[in-house]
Amino acid sequence: MYEKISTFVYVMKKPLLHIVLFVLCALLTACEGSAQNAKHYTLKVEESLPHDVGAYTQGLFFYEGELYESCGQYGESSFRKMELATGKVLKRINFDRKYFLEGSCALKGRIYILTWQENVCFVYDVKTMELIGSVRYMGEGWGLTTDGKYLIMSDGTSSLTFRNPDNFKVEKQLTVTLDGKPLRFINELEYINGEIWANVYGSDAIVTINPSSGVVTGMIDCRNLLHRTLRKPSTDVLNGIAYNDEDGTIWLTGKYWPKIFRVTLVEDEK
Repeated sequence: MYEKISTFVYVMKKPLLHIVLFVLCALLTACEGSAQNAKHYTLKVEESLPHDVGAYTQGLFFYEGELYESCGQYGESSFRKMELATGKVLKRINFDRKYFLEGSCALKGRIYILTWQENVCFVYDVKTMELIGSVRYMGEGWGLTTDGKYLIMSDGTSSLTFRNPDNFKVEKQLTVTLDGKPLRFINELEYINGEIWANVYGSDAIVTINPSSGVVTGMIDCRNLLHRTLRKPSTDVLNGIAYNDEDGTIWLTGKYWPKIFRVTLVEDEK
């Protein structure tokens, strides 16, 4: 997050730089097998489809078999309904340049879209994609998902906030921990088979989280997902997890990535 550009390490203030590098190094080490209390996985790519290379992906989710995506950057923020097979935008909502869109999800016919530092969550009708209203919150907005009861929100720290979808009030909070230590930079979220999956901003790792305890149960190494031949100077970080509950498939992409990938997990037996 922070300045929200590709070379994120260089734009962070110096007091934060060493923290981020420490977190990234810890995650890479964890993916190589040192995290004691988490299973370790690599990815098997089952299918690769086109993704809009101009999309700064913030939120990615399926609702009733349809794919939706929220995209960030000031002056570029939009929310889209996508055609999965082609990457074509079927419907698009453009936002005022004063808003930087973040994570999004849908629950009971309503779409919820966070903003980064504007303290506003927009609420839309999922069928018409017309604005219903908005709610305000304190702090930054990063990722958003739902367990079917609550909206689950990240803010770039190690905290997950469970909110009432009717009024956005905080119902409970949870600290994400890896080997007993808080894990910061929790970003885009997806609820899959009773666990919370989360991108960790700036890393090529996805973590799976127990929604009751906050404990990281799995580390997914995504370092080889996007081949180097598909990367350009504008290619940004891994971000975007979508689970289609109609067929049980999991899809991953990144900011300004040309591809979206259907993946399955391969457990590390080491």
